[in-house]
Parts: sequence; C-alpha cells; structure tokens
Amino acid sequence: MQQVFEKFTQTHVLIVGDVMLDTYWWGDTNRISPEAPVPVVDIAKTEHRLGGAANVALNTVSLGAKTSICSVVGNDKNAVILKKLLQTQNIDTAFITESANRKTTQKNRVMSRNHQLLRFDVEHKEDLNEGELIAFQKAVDTALNEKPNIIILQDYNKGVLTEKSIAYILDKAQQLNILVAVDPKQKNFSAYKNVALFKPNLKETKEALHISIDKSKPEEIHYATTLLQQQLNAENILITLSEYGAAGRNKNAHFIIPAHERNIADVSGAGDTVIAVAALCISQQLNFEFTAQLANIAGGLVCEAAGVTPINKNKLQQQATLLLQ
Repeated sequence: MQQVFEKFTQTHVLIVGDVMLDTYWWGDTNRISPEAPVPVVDIAKTEHRLGGAANVALNTVSLGAKTSICSVVGNDKNAVILKKLLQTQNIDTAFITESANRKTTQKNRVMSRNHQLLRFDVEHKEDLNEGELIAFQKAVDTALNEKPNIIILQDYNKGVLTEKSIAYILDKAQQLNILVAVDPKQKNFSAYKNVALFKPNLKETKEALHISIDKSKPEEIHYATTLLQQQLNAENILITLSEYGAAGRNKNAHFIIPAHERNIADVSGAGDTVIAVAALCISQQLNFEFTAQLANIAGGLVCEAAGVTPINKNKLQQQATLLLQ
C-alpha cells in the first residue's frame, strides 16, 4: 500500500473542466423570520473553498500528485479568490483563461450546525464562444507541452467542455499518447469515446442510456456497464452507486463493490474524490478492481465531513491498508 501512494507522488495530472468557488455562510439558527416562514441564520463566518474541477485538483494534489488545471473563468472578484486558493495549494493556474463575457461559477451554501439550509448559485452556463474556445485551446496546447501522465475531464455542464473542446482535447491526447479519465454530465455524455476511464454516477447513466436501473439488482447494473462500454468503447467503466458502492467493467472483468458503513454528513464533492483517486491509479496502471475499491473508500471518507472537502491522504492510506490487505 505504501508503494501505491508513493506512485501518486510521481504522477503529473492535468485537470480540465468547470472550476467553481464554493462559499459557505456559517451561522446559528434560533428563530423563524416574522417576514416569511423561513429560519433566520445569524452568520458568524464566511469561508471559500475549491469546487468542481478545482476540487478534483485539490484531491489529486492532496494525494501528492503534481497538479495543473485548465479552465475558463470570468474576469471578476471570484476568479481572483479562486486562483489564490488554487495557488495556495500549489496547483498550477497558468492555464486558466479569463473572459469578460463570463461569470466565475460560485455556489453559495448557508450552513447551520453542519446542515445545509439553502444554496444559491452565480454562474454562466453557455458554451464557450469562438474567441473563448480559441484561447482555451491554446491553453490546452501549452499545458499538454508539459506531458502530464493523465488528463481528467471534469464536466459540470457550465460551458467549458463542449463537443468542440472535448473533441479537440481527445484528439490531442491520442496524438500525444496521454491517458484520459472522464467524469461526465448528460449533455456531452456520448462525446467521450475511447477514454481510459469513464466514471458517471447512476443517475447520469440512466438518463444517457434511457433505461431504468434498480441499483439493488446486480444484473441490471452489469447490463448498464455493458451498454456503456459498447457505446463509448472506454477501457474502464466505473459507475458510482451512492449507498450501494460502485460498479466496474473492463475487458477482463465486471464487479460490484459494496459501500463501507459511514457516518454521512455531506455527500457534496464525493464524485470529485472518486475520479481523482481512480485516475491516479489508472495512470500508474494499477489493477482496475483495486482502483475501484480504493476510489470507493475515498468517496465514502469525504462524506463524513460537512461541506466539500478533499481526501486526507494519511486517513485514506490507513483505511485502505485495513480494508484491502
């Protein structure tokens, strides 16, 4: 297990996709508003965290990997805060481009006693325009000149990953023989073909395949992974099943891994952790079932903390040693 985690420190990861600024408003709730039947929250502090593709980057760097990120943000205050947070974590932001026509995505969560009461978002979801796309592609080219071991495409349907930009990145990766891992959303689901790892959740899978899937029935899960592999020709398929764990398939095997019992506080960001861990394992050519097991443990661990938090490397290593050896 020690050797596995040492390999992570020898990996260079490029994250490409929709970055977000997660803002938390922490306070206490002791009364109902006289103006409407809603709680009044006395805000005690405000906290900014990395979200979306930026949270994937935070997870990979937390595991010791050299991490770069490529995205498009607005020319605004939230972009400044986001970049500073990334740089503080030693994540390379040189490949983030700005556009005066876009807003930096911000998710605002009002929290009381570790429970989320309300979320309100500021975002720009239109696809990149032609000028933004050209600048983004140049940034991708520059990032790929550093020859990362793997690219993670983190899609949140905020307009950075479009049919054109996805095709461009996949073509470049194939030319340079760089592995690609994908965490998709429904809009561009079928655009991600021939990748090393494809990791949707169950909801995204059902919507994309237009079938109903009972996650308590292994035969239906296996059928879904078979369809995905046939349609996308991905080397490895990993579907997250929330409280039912995860399901995997490649040309050698198919399996379902049960979830470990956890004290769940918040599921936000668990998918980001799963793709980060799985991609690092794939980049080091580790056994796929072991990859899925380790990613499954990591996804469960981050659900024990309130808010979006990255995986703790030492805690993951301890849990993996206990559960997998």
